[in-house]
Amino acid sequence: MSDSRISGLYRQTVVERIDELQKLGWLSAADAELLRQGRHVLSSVSADKIIENVIGVFGLPFAIAPNFIVNGRDYIVPMVVEEPSIVAATSNAARLARSSGGFESISDESLLIGQVHLAGIADIGAALEALNEEKQDLIDRANAVHPRLAARGGGVRDIELRQLQLADSSVVLAAHVLVDTCDAMGANLVNTICEAVAPRLAELCGGDVALRILSNLADRSLVTATVRYRLADLGASGFTAEAVRDGIILASDIASADPYRAATHNKGIMNGVDAIAIATGNDWRAVEAGAHAFAAASGRYLPLATWSADRDGNLCGQMRLPLKVGTVGGTLAANPTAALGLRITGVKSARELACLTAAVGLAQNFAALLALATHGIQQGHMRLHARSVASAAGVPGEMHEQVVGELLADGEVKEWRAREIFAAAVGSAEPGELPAATAAGKIILLGEHAVVYGKHALALPIVDAVTARVAKQSSATTLSIPEWGIRQTVTADTKTYGAIMALIFRELDIRDSGFSVELHSKLPRAMGLGSSAAIAVALTRGFDQALNLGIDNARINAIAFACEQYAHGTPSGIDNTIATYAVPILFRNTEALQRQELTLAEPVPLVVAFSHQPGLTREQVAGVRARRDRQRDRYDAIFAEIDALSQAGARALEAGDYEDLGALMNICHGLLNALEVSTAELESIVGIARAAGAVGAKLTGSGGGGAVVALSPGRVDEVTAALQAAGFDTLALTGQENTING
Repeated sequence: MSDSRISGLYRQTVVERIDELQKLGWLSAADAELLRQGRHVLSSVSADKIIENVIGVFGLPFAIAPNFIVNGRDYIVPMVVEEPSIVAATSNAARLARSSGGFESISDESLLIGQVHLAGIADIGAALEALNEEKQDLIDRANAVHPRLAARGGGVRDIELRQLQLADSSVVLAAHVLVDTCDAMGANLVNTICEAVAPRLAELCGGDVALRILSNLADRSLVTATVRYRLADLGASGFTAEAVRDGIILASDIASADPYRAATHNKGIMNGVDAIAIATGNDWRAVEAGAHAFAAASGRYLPLATWSADRDGNLCGQMRLPLKVGTVGGTLAANPTAALGLRITGVKSARELACLTAAVGLAQNFAALLALATHGIQQGHMRLHARSVASAAGVPGEMHEQVVGELLADGEVKEWRAREIFAAAVGSAEPGELPAATAAGKIILLGEHAVVYGKHALALPIVDAVTARVAKQSSATTLSIPEWGIRQTVTADTKTYGAIMALIFRELDIRDSGFSVELHSKLPRAMGLGSSAAIAVALTRGFDQALNLGIDNARINAIAFACEQYAHGTPSGIDNTIATYAVPILFRNTEALQRQELTLAEPVPLVVAFSHQPGLTREQVAGVRARRDRQRDRYDAIFAEIDALSQAGARALEAGDYEDLGALMNICHGLLNALEVSTAELESIVGIARAAGAVGAKLTGSGGGGAVVALSPGRVDEVTAALQAAGFDTLALTGQENTING
């Protein structure tokens, strides 16, 4: 694996971070694409199979902390957490530790304790004797419950007995079943073992079974993490290295003497531990319970991590806590984000994950104490809080950092103040009140590829799919597309967006150099839904509104077509046309562009499903062109058949004859498959949709990936559920509200 030292990630956009991690080898191409397209997120349909009464999926930020070295190996750490500063602070702590070799972490054993509590025992001595005599038989019985676990090298290692005196002076016997669960966290299998052996335990001791369940005090899975920070690396923010070191040691000593401080000290540790546990699909509540129970095991609540100075004056930290985590199990299989998080760590076993997790907890403890020993905890928190406030106020582009700076300077970190600062800076309306320019996406029902050769295509708009707000600003032009993780300064040399904007500037004769441009898109990129054309139209309209140019739709359409030529080479013109006019059309690309607008009695009941691979229009169009050059007559015959389907489909659509339209779509998909633009995944999506009740399903757009459109009268919910259950995100188009689910 690559070096985990990565600087400047916080200055990059989400997409740029993904690209960087892929380039360095921390993300596979497939995982990087999952993140770019947002397809790593748990769907509501999948969530409904994990817990009961699901009504949605709750989101939390999914981040990475670079710079870690643990036991001589580099790691990138996935973290799921909503509290500002944790990821940045943990990354910085890991960076500072690199000069002294990073963290050392040891897991001596990894056993989970199952407890069977036995009450009503008349003779405790006889019960203990009987249980000890039959211990091996009990172990054998327990291992027979999960023979595959024993075959993998795990299983029950021992049974230990403890006597407990209750408040009424009665005695309860606790049988601790010690289980090596291998790479599983193991709660369910240990509970099963406890329930299986409990009757025999009760029979042997002449008592009754009271409880049979695992213990979350996993003190037979203890992990020790250590780190040494060189004194020379500790000086910062006007504080001497000695003052920083001594301040951290003093904070550690106070936590050892004061349980009120120890609770907060340990909470800081768990900020890191919980974040990686959640990111890898582990039961963070069990980890929390075990850690705090262990902290209080002596009878007094103590800090889990302590700090001291070595003989050379360096700062040394040590932490010991119970960590029973897993790398296999149902949660990882059910939650794609958890599986992705585990892949990012690169760990090969549960014990390796436990060692990494402990290192993260110790790093976060150091970061918190470093802040306390220097400038205080609030400075970093307030900057990140100000960033959140500015985002909530709708501040676009690089105006964001300017507004954040002014919020911190005047100390009034409030949303209303962010709006005031922004309005004063641009001399315009507040960001939420800037006029929004809109453009439509598109769904091609019939006619893909044939439309490039002068044939008809039938298409519907995705209304208001892209919106743009444009305002003048004194600095260079900035662009943000939050849904795609894009925020950048734009010049003519900026890939794609800079060139598109430069083209629009030339067409509109715009000479000003500074604009704040904020785009919002309901559409994923490269999925055959016309996102590039919609962006070109929305941008053109946005500049028209900002500068009061008064251009008409025909001019907007022509400019967007020029942008499409830059982006795709030889576009048909259908994408920019429907993006501009936002109406159902039967389109034909001839010398005199034909656009027959259609009148529909009701919204068309469509479901769009997205594959896991993008569809690149330029490549697919070029591929079809090359194959047509080799077999022109055959390809032209297919195009003629598609042309007839499109015209018949327009008649069926206006008549509301969905059965006929669906049949035409199915035929068209077969012809597109013959053109070699379908894929195995697209074929699978089509089959799932039809099996769930869609009367017609086909790829939409250029193919080679992208999306499938399913005509689903009366079956939208069923088709959506089937597609999501198969792991595909969907977009239901049954009215004006278009929302991606999954």
